[in-house]
Amino acid sequence: MMFGFNNISIDKKSRFSFPAKYRDAFINSNENQIVITKDPQYPALKVYLGSEWDQISTKLSSLQGLDPIVRNLQWTILGNASVCDFEPNGRMQVLISADLKKYAQIEEANRICLIGMGNKFEIWNQENWEQRQTGGSLATEILDIVLPESIKDMSF
Repeated sequence: MMFGFNNISIDKKSRFSFPAKYRDAFINSNENQIVITKDPQYPALKVYLGSEWDQISTKLSSLQGLDPIVRNLQWTILGNASVCDFEPNGRMQVLISADLKKYAQIEEANRICLIGMGNKFEIWNQENWEQRQTGGSLATEILDIVLPESIKDMSF
């Protein structure tokens, strides 16, 4: 499990390196691939380990797409997924695509917030993260979604 707040650098080529404290978790679980996609609720990114992504993507893609909320989640999460290979024994460096950087409002950033959420990570613009931590709301967040029964038990 990976927990904790990390303020990390992002280079001019839109790459960041996972903090070394997560290296053992990646190595022990034989992870060498992650998936970065849009957070469906906040102007942030979700980062899933390959094995976790396999479970989420399988469940999401199997749901009935006629429900507009489900379909929107499928578009947001599956349709924006960016698969990244990395070497846990190396620098664990990952590239964030331009579209995803724009969505998370980190296109001009040289530092990002990487938050370990147990079985996944979130990437935030530092200002937005600080605003959410102090109870402030963000103009682009979506909090009034009523989830269909088919996805209430899913952990995004």
